[in-house]
Amino acid sequence: MARHRGPTEKISRRFGVPLFGPSKALERRAYGPGQHGARNVRKKRSDFAVALGEKQKLRLQYGVMERQFRRYYEEASHRKGVTGHIMLQLLETRLDNVCFRMGFGNTRRAARQFVSHGHVTVNGRRVNVASYQCKPGDVVKVRDNQHSTGLAMRLLDLTQATPIPDWINMDRDHLNGVVVRLPERDEVDPMVNEQLVVELYSR
Repeated sequence: MARHRGPTEKISRRFGVPLFGPSKALERRAYGPGQHGARNVRKKRSDFAVALGEKQKLRLQYGVMERQFRRYYEEASHRKGVTGHIMLQLLETRLDNVCFRMGFGNTRRAARQFVSHGHVTVNGRRVNVASYQCKPGDVVKVRDNQHSTGLAMRLLDLTQATPIPDWINMDRDHLNGVVVRLPERDEVDPMVNEQLVVELYSR
């Protein structure tokens, strides 16, 4: 299962947004990494560079590699509706992101590890594929064993202040949640302009 394994703070500083969760490095140094990072803030970027940056931010935010990200775009472009919004819905309803929204991880990386280690079932069946596409009506539940439930409780304690989005019906007592519907655009907050991503791929 391919994923980005490199440094995260450098990437957050390069784009100027906390893509991987709260970033103390970004708070201390709000400019790009490297010897000329502060100087590059004033540099004018082309339209292509801006669109490419938006695509990279969205891809890295959800922990998706380039080929897989392009497949999300292609699937969204073949569906009825606004391509950018549909692409966000596809990314948002990945199993690792659903677990992140439910509180089983304070970052998407942590939620992905929680899924890939086999702690989650979907509709009663064990699923350890982070990219599994959840649909409205799917029941995501922590496996009924001491190790999984203990880990889930610790993760929920870490994320208890994080609100659960309205498109997920979460039951913290029973460690499960239901994907009620697909998320709306204003419920996603992707920190990017997804329309630029669509324009980049449609060139």
